[in-house]
Amino acid sequence: MNAMILAAGRGERLKPITNKIPKCLVEVRGKSLLERHLKMLSRSGVRRVVINLGWLGEKIVEVAGNGEKFNLEIVYSDESDKILETGGGITKALPLLGDEPFWVVNGDIFTDFELPINNLKAGNLSHLMLVPKPVYRSNGDFSLNKGRVIVSHNPKFTFGGIALYDPQVFSDKTVSRFSIVPTINALSRNKKLSGFLYEGIWEDVGTPERLCSLNQTN
Repeated sequence: MNAMILAAGRGERLKPITNKIPKCLVEVRGKSLLERHLKMLSRSGVRRVVINLGWLGEKIVEVAGNGEKFNLEIVYSDESDKILETGGGITKALPLLGDEPFWVVNGDIFTDFELPINNLKAGNLSHLMLVPKPVYRSNGDFSLNKGRVIVSHNPKFTFGGIALYDPQVFSDKTVSRFSIVPTINALSRNKKLSGFLYEGIWEDVGTPERLCSLNQTN
C-alpha cells in the first residue's frame, strides 16, 4: 500500500512560524507533524510514501530522508518551481503512487488516527475521513448517510484531511494548479464517495493560536 503526504504549501496562516520551516515540520508536544504522519503510515502497513515538496522542501528531505529510519521508502515529487495545490499535487505524483488505491494525508493536521487496511468497496472511487465540524468553522462540508458522503443543507462534518483514492479519480486530470475539493464534490454527486466519521483526536494546525493550544495540553 502506498500513501502521499501533502506538504508543499507555504503555510500562510502559520506565519511567522513558517517563515523558517515548512508547516509539516511544526512541532506538537516535541515531535513534528511530519514525523507523526510517517510513523503512523509505517505502523499501518504503508511501504512507500510520496511527499510533495515546495516551500523549504529541502528541510523536509533533511528530516525524512529516504525513509529508512521510519521503515518506509520515501520518494519526492518536486513542486519547487510551481506549487500545484492539492489536486494538482496528487496528479503530478501519480506515476510514483502506482496503480492501486492510495491514501493521502494533509501534512498540517494533528491526529491519533490509525489507517485501516481498507480497500474501496465496489462502485466507490474514494473514501473520506470526516470529523465533527470544529467550533471555528461556520459551516461543515458534508453529511453521512449509511456510509455515503453527501452534500446536504446543514452539514455537520468536515473533511478531516485523510482520504483513500482510486487512481481513476485523476485519469482525466492534467498536471496543473487545482484544488481537490471540486473533484470530491463531483464524486459525492455521482455517488462514488464513501466515508466514515472519526471522533478521536484531530486538529487542523492552521494558525499559531491552534498550535499554541495543542502544545499547552497533553
